[in-house]
This record gives sequence, structure tokens and C-alpha cells, in this order.
Amino acid sequence: MDTRDRDALTAAKLYYRSDLSQAEVAAEMGCSRPTVAKLLQHAKDRGYVTIEVHDPQEADEILIEDLTSRYALEGVRIVHPANTSSEIMDDLGVAGARYLESMPLDGLSVGVSWGKTLLNIARNLRPTNMRARQIVQLKGGSSRSNLATNDFETITGFCTALNAPALTLPLPVIFERVETKEIVEQDSHIADVLQQGRETDVAVFTVGSVRKQSLLMNLGYLSEEMSRELLGVAVGDACSRFYTREGDVASKRIDDLTVGIELDELRARPRRVLVAGGLYKAEAIETALWMGLASDLVIDQPTAVRVLEIAKTR
Repeated sequence: MDTRDRDALTAAKLYYRSDLSQAEVAAEMGCSRPTVAKLLQHAKDRGYVTIEVHDPQEADEILIEDLTSRYALEGVRIVHPANTSSEIMDDLGVAGARYLESMPLDGLSVGVSWGKTLLNIARNLRPTNMRARQIVQLKGGSSRSNLATNDFETITGFCTALNAPALTLPLPVIFERVETKEIVEQDSHIADVLQQGRETDVAVFTVGSVRKQSLLMNLGYLSEEMSRELLGVAVGDACSRFYTREGDVASKRIDDLTVGIELDELRARPRRVLVAGGLYKAEAIETALWMGLASDLVIDQPTAVRVLEIAKTR
């Protein structure tokens, strides 16, 4: 290594590692600024310095292409949130709202689930000039605990933004007895709302993970025995319909007690916008995508990467 090479290395270390300006490097080395510029170029020419540009949009494009091709999705939106779960939820809410605002929803029947993610979407929806035909609640929403489902606030947010009337289900999402549920479903209003849910043009939903701290496991619907059963076999739920890793109904007994759109009925909707994120939900999201429950996806970047990793294990 000759003197010029050594000087080029010194200049490169001061400029790139120590973050000095070219003028400061010149002062440190006792030479002129043009000389420093030539030394830095020499360092590049000799391969002592390589510059990489990491474009997150470029990485997103690869992720979107992989997700779209693997799961036959019509649209994907990638979110880059901060690390905390609450910030992920907030950012998903904003991204989900913007995604819906970009869709042509005029004259369409829009089905809406509930949960923390859907509430954040509703709170971030802006008033639009669109007029949806109606907003339909896809599952019962009354809580049996001190935890709120916020189903009414969620529906109201969608109705306000899309200038549409609401069809609600003021019922528990899971009944204690099948006989009671069947009697309630015979009511003409309830039967109509359930049928309208099955016929929605667009369904907006999230998926939940099956763990002790998840919202659905703590609303007072499930007995300890039911919770243990689900924790043993289910990986997630969509519209409170629990499913296994293989895409089967996790518990027919619990499914028969549940009020709302069924998994096959959800899959049959023309557009199905899934908004979900957080690494703890990755398996639930991947399985929902594999089952064909979603046509569109809004997800955070780390979870999207994890979903594709899980997909490779199938």
C-alpha cells in the first residue's frame, strides 16, 4: 500500500466513520479540501469504500409482490410503525382508514367487524363524498364483562365517513345455549341483519390471536373449559369464528353458539379487507390469508416478513 492509498484510507475513515466534513478532514490532515475530495474518490475507486442505499419502498415492493402472488391478493399496504404494540395499532388504524378511503365504496354494502384495530380505523376515517348503501355489523357486539367491544363507536365512525345508515346486531357474539341463539335469530330484524351481512360487497375485518390476554377471551363469553379448548387447537379468529392452523373450524360447539358471518360466508364476499399486525398475530394472519379470507391486506412490515417465513413451513 503506497502513500496515496494510506492517505485515501485516512480521509475515508475521518469522513465516513468520524462524520467530519471535507473541510474538517482537510484541517486534520493538513491538506486542501480539493485534495480530500480526490482522496475520497480514490478510496472508492480502490474499493476501500462502498456505498449502499437501502430504500424501504423498494423492500416494500418485494414484500407486496411476494404477498400478492402467494395469496392472490388484490391490494396490499405495508405500514412502518414504531416498536410498541399501541403504536402499531395506531399506525394500522391510519393506514387502514386511508386504504378504505381510496376504494370506490359508493352504493356498496360495507360489512364491519369490531375490535381494537377496527376502532382505530373508524377513528381515523375522514369524511368523504362517497355514499355507501349501508354499514352492516358482521357479528354480535354486546359484552358480558367490564371490557368494551366499542362496536357502536366503530359502526358510527364508518357511517359518518361513508354517509350511510347502520344495520347493527345488539347481541352477544357468543351465546350460552344454541337454543337461545336460534330463537333470537328468528326475529325478523336480526335475521335481516345477518342476511345483509352475508350479502355485503365489502367486508372489513381483523384477526385475533388465541391467547389468554386477547380481547375475545376476556369478554365473558367463554367458559374456562371453552377457553382451554380453544387455546389447545385454535391459532386465530376472524369475526369471532375460531380456526385451526389447517383452516378448519376450531370448535363446532363454540361456532354453533356464535352470532355473525361464518368463515365460508366471509370468504365469499367480493372484497375482504384484512387489517392486522403485530408479530404475535403472525400465525393467525398467515392462516387467514392461506384460507383465502382476505382479498386485500393492510399489515406492518415486520409482521409481513414473519408471515412469509411462516408460509414457507407449510
